[in-house]
Formats: sequence, structure tokens, C-alpha cells
Amino acid sequence: MLTVNGSFPGPTIKVRKGDIVFVNVHNQGNYGVTIHWHGVNQPRNPWSDGPENVTQCPIKPGTTFTYEVILSTEEGTLWWHAHSDWTRVSVHGAITIKPAAGKTYPFPKPYKQHVIVIGSWYKEDVQAMITYATNTGVLPNVSDAYTINGQPGDLYNCSSDSTYRLTVKYGKTYLLRIVNAVMNEENFFGIANHSLTVVGQDGAYIKPINTSYIMIAPGQTMDVLLIANQNLSHYYMAASPYFDSIVEFNNSTTTAIVQYYDGTYTPPPTPFFPDLPFYNNTNAAENFTQRVRSLANEEHPVNVPKNITTQLYIAISVNRMLCPNNSCLTPAGDRQAASLNNVSFETPDIKSGTKVRFINYGEAVEIVFQGSNLQIAESHPMHLHGYSFFLVGTGSGNFNNETDPLSYNFVDPPELNTMNLPKSGWATIRFFANNPGVWLMHCHLERHANWGMETVFIVRNGPSEDQKIRPPPANMPSCS
Repeated sequence: MLTVNGSFPGPTIKVRKGDIVFVNVHNQGNYGVTIHWHGVNQPRNPWSDGPENVTQCPIKPGTTFTYEVILSTEEGTLWWHAHSDWTRVSVHGAITIKPAAGKTYPFPKPYKQHVIVIGSWYKEDVQAMITYATNTGVLPNVSDAYTINGQPGDLYNCSSDSTYRLTVKYGKTYLLRIVNAVMNEENFFGIANHSLTVVGQDGAYIKPINTSYIMIAPGQTMDVLLIANQNLSHYYMAASPYFDSIVEFNNSTTTAIVQYYDGTYTPPPTPFFPDLPFYNNTNAAENFTQRVRSLANEEHPVNVPKNITTQLYIAISVNRMLCPNNSCLTPAGDRQAASLNNVSFETPDIKSGTKVRFINYGEAVEIVFQGSNLQIAESHPMHLHGYSFFLVGTGSGNFNNETDPLSYNFVDPPELNTMNLPKSGWATIRFFANNPGVWLMHCHLERHANWGMETVFIVRNGPSEDQKIRPPPANMPSCS
């Protein structure tokens, strides 16, 4: 199991808005590795963005590369993870971004902060598993457990004695910085008998949402306030899957324990359990996601493009393709594939290229995503590197370019880096192409990305020097 500094999850990087961080990565593993700073826009600096063989070649075993992580407008919680094969299953951690010096939160300062990372656990060698699946066309195995801060919890027989525990003091408010690092399922999350107030998502503040649960997709981060105002006792914190398809998935629940530490009380034999939605409760998932709105105030304004100059329509599909020379071990001799506009992305190597889309600097871009599956439909958390974007609209069924834009939200749309495309539905995002570079866009369900649900945008340089890509660092990992 590959880890960073011997911990799972890896260490939290703590910064303030606008900081620049240098991270020295020394690869002591057996495979090449890269690190992506998820949600960090990296102005003019794609060289440190991290996707393997897109902006850099892997850091070879026994070698070192120093990333320059440039924070700009981001504030709240983001995360970092490996971006080479499925290595991110155990190579990941949080990035906590406090307000700039002299600035405050747009909510009362919490008593304490805690990072909560939801992850996946495999008993097998994940690298060997995905290599075999890729070479033979068989489906990747589902995970054996979910984890909260590296521990599956009481409901699994392997970690009941090491369940993560969060101690709280009655009457105090805690900021939970939640990261979804799960590989292939979205998740419901809640704490028994406690209300949650969501105040941020994907490194940007939102209008507070009071709720008993959240729905968080792989790649997404949320800032959640927890007020410890219940009877002194023990309460389960739990994460269970949200899965709106019929293919095999991990339908189990990971738990941690929230326990009050002030006062004398007898804990219950079993902690109270949260009432989370059923795994395929699409209404519960959409009821939550549709409530997310930007703060859109003087301190945290929004700048949504209105006059679109580049418009893209991207049909997203899971399908199948024939294997050359009968190389697959599947009954029909074909393999699972995934595509954007019927093109399955192949990660380039030093001898080959792939299709990309060029965008001129300064363009006002609109992308309409359309779920269009030839096989079994499901939702897709789509992530764009190098940018935060405004999610101005979503809907079910096929997008209607005459009526659906009438429902767009230009007042307070959420500013995200990972958005959830509804099953067999559509979603529209907008952003200004003001960050020159090579930027990957992909589904953050790892099996879909592995099957080709990716593409690359190349944003051309602007006319002035501060609108051009920075020169590459001298110590970029070798591709030879």
C-alpha cells in the first residue's frame, strides 16, 4: 500500500488564501507517480497540475520533483491526490485554506476545525487489480470498505477497535472540512441527531444550508459547521453510498464516533445512528445539490459570463468497444469504454498524441453536458483542472436549447471545480478562459476515467506577459 509520510490519509497542507506552497515529492514506491492539487487553479502553471502524461511524466521510483502550488482565489477546503493510474486510492490528503491575513470567515469563527476524509479500502493490490482489468477487459473490482479518516469503522469486523473518534465539547461549534476521496461511488453523510450547516464547497463559500445529511461526490469538498448541542453521549458519524445505477457497487457503510468529553455520563451500548437516505434515493441527492448557492455578496462576488463566445456540447456515455486481436477475456470479446462526444480519451505517451480542444484566451465559455448512455445510465461527477466554474443550470432528460436556458441561475450559481451531472440529464457550466495552459477534464469516478471519460482543453496564451504560460521548471521529471 503506497502512502505519503506513512499515513492514510496523507498529511494535511494548511495554508492561507493566496499562499504559494512548495511540496517536495520523493517517490519511494515501485511505480511512477504524480500529484494533483485538486481545485487549485494554478494560474499560468500547468507544470505543477499533475495529471500523468498530460502536463508531466511520472516521478520515477527513487527520484524527486518539487511542485509549486499557487493559491489564488480559493478559500475553504480542497485536497491533493495522486493522478497516476489508481494510486490516489491511498495517496491523498486535505488542503485547508484559511482567509488571508486580516480577513475573517463569513460565519462565526468555529471553536475547532477537523478534517474528515471519506475514502475507499481494498484488501488487494489495487495497482495489480487495475492493470489486470485494463489488460483483459474485465471490470475492476469494487472496494471492500469505505473509510473515515482511514478507518472503516464499527460495522466492519476489521477495525471496530480502531474506529475514528471525534471528541466534542457541549455548546461549541466545529468546522468539519470534508473530502470525498472515494474511488467510484458518491456518498451520503450525516451525524446522528445533529444538524449540519454547509457553508462552503470546492474552495468557495456558499449560502448556509441547514440539513440532516449531505450528498458529496468523489472529488468534491465541503465545509460543514457542527454544533455540539445534543445530550452528552456517543453518536455515529456515517457515510453510505449514493448509487443510481444497477451495476455492482460497494453497498456498505463506514462509521466514526462523535463523543462528548465534558461531564459524566454512561455511553450507550451502541452509538445513535443517523437516518441517511437509501442508496438509490435520487430525490434526496438532488434536493441537496439544488440548494447549493454562492454567497454572491460584496465580499464574495460572482462574475458569471453572460455573453458567451465559445459554446460546447458534450455528450457523456458509457459504452463498449471491441478488443483488438481477441485480447480480452470477456465473453463477447469486447470491453467497457466511456466517452465524451463518442471519443474515448487515451492518455498520450512520448510516441503518440490524442485529441484536444483549443480555446482562445479570454473566451467566455459555456459547456452543456448531456448524459447519453448506450448502456446503463448513472450520474457523473465531472472535474475541470485549472478552473473554477459556475454551475448555472441542471435538469433531467435531454437538454432543450430554447427552453432550458430560461431557467439558468446568473444571480448566485455555485462556484465549483467538480459538479454532478444528473443521471440521463444535463448540466451547464460557464467560465472565463483566463488561465492559459493544458487542463484535463474528466469524470471523477475512477473506472470511468480509466475507460476514457476524459479530454483536454488547451487555453492559448493571451497578448500580455501576465497572460502567458510560465516557463517549465528546470527539474521536470524525465520522460525517457
